Amino acid sequence: MRRRDPLARKGLLKRLPVAWRQPLAVVGAVLAVAWLVIALAAPVLAPHDPLAQDLPRLAAPGPGHWFGTDQLGRDILSRVIHGARVTIPLTLLLVALSVLIGGLLGACAGYFGRWVDETIMRVADLVFAFPTVILAMVVAAALGASLANAVLAVLVVAWPAYARVTRGLVLGVREREFVLSGRLLGFSAWRSLRVDVLPNVTGPVLVLATLDIGTALLLLSGLSFLGLGAKPPSPEWGVMVASGVEVFDSWWVATFPGLAILTVVLAFNFLGDTLRDALDPRTARAIKERAL
Repeated sequence: MRRRDPLARKGLLKRLPVAWRQPLAVVGAVLAVAWLVIALAAPVLAPHDPLAQDLPRLAAPGPGHWFGTDQLGRDILSRVIHGARVTIPLTLLLVALSVLIGGLLGACAGYFGRWVDETIMRVADLVFAFPTVILAMVVAAALGASLANAVLAVLVVAWPAYARVTRGLVLGVREREFVLSGRLLGFSAWRSLRVDVLPNVTGPVLVLATLDIGTALLLLSGLSFLGLGAKPPSPEWGVMVASGVEVFDSWWVATFPGLAILTVVLAFNFLGDTLRDALDPRTARAIKERAL
């Protein structure tokens, strides 16, 4: 078999932007990809049924049960793995909807101005007037405790941030020469917004979305921890941490799902920081100079 030339591998690495070669970027990318693979392949990777209660109760971590078992005799490793299929997709969906709703409303507010701007921004200010966690708890409790309502509650408190950021970016772009030239050529307002404005504001919004994945996951897991989200026996990480509070002496029951939340949050925070550095020319230039 032909061995790949080390110089060729080094050349491939050099093609990556300098920001993506930093240690934290590599760690974030590895963790994020690992958790996405775990979420996709959970039925294959999990050694036991996450809902089966046929194992010794509160067994400490060891061979056969690497993360131990909980108070009902369920394998914690299997529940953590299956929990990735619940928590991660819902968090990504939540952030995507927040970007879509908040970005669209913020773009309309910044581009059209006047009463459109006033209406959208006053609604956003109303949401910002309340503490994020408290408002999410109130909305989830009012709608009823369920995972779908918890997602909706976090969405209610998440979209204004994207609306405000997008509005500020659009205000800075809409008076640029290429936008005004398009309007003079007869482009409609919607076409100008879609073709000329939005492509120039997606970078900062994408960075904010990547950084917000960790916050959204913490909020969603926090609502489940408080009993306002997923319900037992669902293998959701917040529910698993809550069940560990009941048996505090058995440290492994809450520790491993808590570590799962920690690693996912860190992964997307590292990726968000790296994406910000890569999209900012001044920061990218400074990183490149340090690397030389």
